[in-house]
Formats: sequence, C-alpha cells, structure tokens
Amino acid sequence: MNYYLRRTARIPLTVLAVATLTFGLIRLLPGGPFTQLRLELLRQGVPVEQVDARIEALQNIRPDAPLWQQYLDYLAGVARLDLGESISLGVPVMDVIARALPWTVLLVVVSTVLMFVFGVLIGAIQAYWEGSRFDKALSGGSIFVMAVPYYIFAVIFVYLLAYQWGWFPTGNAHARGVTPGFNLDFLVSVAKHAVLPILAFTIGGIGSTALSMRSNSVQVLGEEFVEVARLRGLGDGRIATRYVAQNAILPMYTGLLLLIGFRLGGTVVLEEIFSYPGLGYYLISAVNANDYPLMMGCFLVITVTLVVGVYIADLTYGLIDPRISTGDADGY
Repeated sequence: MNYYLRRTARIPLTVLAVATLTFGLIRLLPGGPFTQLRLELLRQGVPVEQVDARIEALQNIRPDAPLWQQYLDYLAGVARLDLGESISLGVPVMDVIARALPWTVLLVVVSTVLMFVFGVLIGAIQAYWEGSRFDKALSGGSIFVMAVPYYIFAVIFVYLLAYQWGWFPTGNAHARGVTPGFNLDFLVSVAKHAVLPILAFTIGGIGSTALSMRSNSVQVLGEEFVEVARLRGLGDGRIATRYVAQNAILPMYTGLLLLIGFRLGGTVVLEEIFSYPGLGYYLISAVNANDYPLMMGCFLVITVTLVVGVYIADLTYGLIDPRISTGDADGY
C-alpha cells in the first residue's frame, strides 16, 4: 500500500513542477506573454487604458501584478482547468485542446500498439533463429529504421502515396464534406486520413522495439528454467509463449506506457506535415502566432499526459510483478 501511496502523492507535485516550469519558460521568451495580446487588442480598437483589464478577463492573470501574483493566478487557473483564451483563435484554450486531443490520441495509441505488436513478433522470431541470415537481415533493417527519423518516412509517404499516386489524402483528419458523427462515411474518412501518419509513426519506432524484444528473448533463452522446460519435454511452441515471451515482454511493459507519453510530444512535426489537427499542429501554430496561452496549454497537457503514463506504468507493473507491490524490487 505504501508503494501506491508514494506514487500517487508524486502526481500533484510533478504537475505543480511542470506548471511552474511552463510558467517560467514562457516568460523567458522574447516579448513576454502579454506583448502579442496587447498588440492584438489595440488592433481591435480596445482603448489603451482598458487593455490590462481586458487581458485579465481573457487570461485570468493581471499583467500589471507582481510576478508571484501572476504565478498564483496561473496556478489557480490550472486548478480550475481554465487556461485562458487563445490569442490567435479567439476561443478558450481548453476548447482547442478538447477538440485536438482525441486526434492526437488516435495517432499515438494506434501507432504505438501496432509498433509494439509487430516489434515483439519480429524480435521473438529473430531470437528463435539467433545468428541466422534471417536474424542478421532483420537486425540490419531494424537498425536502419531506427536511424531514419519518422518524419522522413512521413514526407516520403506524402509525396509518393498522396501527391504522386493519389492513394491517400494529403492532410486533415477527415474530408471536408463529411458530416462528423458516428456514421460509416465519417469513420471511413477518418481511417483513410489517419493511415499515412500512423504508418509513418509506426515504422519509426518498430526497429527499437524489435531489437529490445530480441535482446530480452535471447537472455531469457539462456536461463535455467528454459533448459528445465526442454528437459521436461515441453514443445517449442509452449516454451516460446509460456516461458520466453512472457518473461521477455515484462521489462518492455513499462517502456510501452512511457513511450505513449513521449510519442504524444513527438506528434508535433508529424501533424504539421499532414496538417493533422492535433495537439502538435496547434502547438506549432501557437509558436508561429506568438499565442502564449495556447502554447502553454498544449505543453502542459503533453507533459501531464507523460506523468500520467508513468503513474499508470508504476501501478500496473506492481500488479504484474508482486515484488514491486511489496517494495522488494526497488529496495524499499
């Protein structure tokens, strides 16, 4: 129980640290967080003497207040899930995030699951035929895929499969003429628009997963309990699935959940290439428009998602490995 309490207690502290870091980094940027908003309000005809009051109404932060007061106002807004209003879009930041987050989650979750499944299968097959030409060829291919950034695959797919051959759309999350909702036309359109970014993101990470699974499987194959299983006359299939696969996948489980969080931030370039309206796309748009409220909101959501991924990995890994739940595995 102490294990779970310790990890649960770290969540609000980590979120506070992330919010503090976001607040500080934004204020180190040239011009500060309110310059662009002041200019935008002045262009809209707001009188100079009313600009600060208007900023406070939009962002829940008084620009003329001391820095510590601005910090407390910002934390209060985060606690209320009120991150102010986007300067460039003119809508609440939380509305933009709520609209963009499902698209990013779709790309990240589907591509990560596919990457993990195919990477585990390839790595297990390599370990079974360790040292063969097949193993060497797949190992070389995995290293090559690891060396090439995923956005290179994305650009190649857009150019060949979308522009040149016209097999897939070049961007957006669905066709413009399709009515969003739980209907066949919309679901087919969403799937068709998501194929290329998911494919690029999957290929970009499948090599490292395959090599990790191969390494773990080779190590498990050398353990004594595998030899005992062979002496008992168990079949290769049962040994491969019951003994080798389960023990080889176990160290990769935590990494899978952490990878989902890290890949959430990795969608920035991917979504920009495909004009896919997710968090990464809006983060880039916010940077280009000096939209600090939207920038802070996207960064905060991405980092908090990573924290939640670490937390879930901790809790569920404790259920898988009893030593963790009792504190034996980490020494306390």
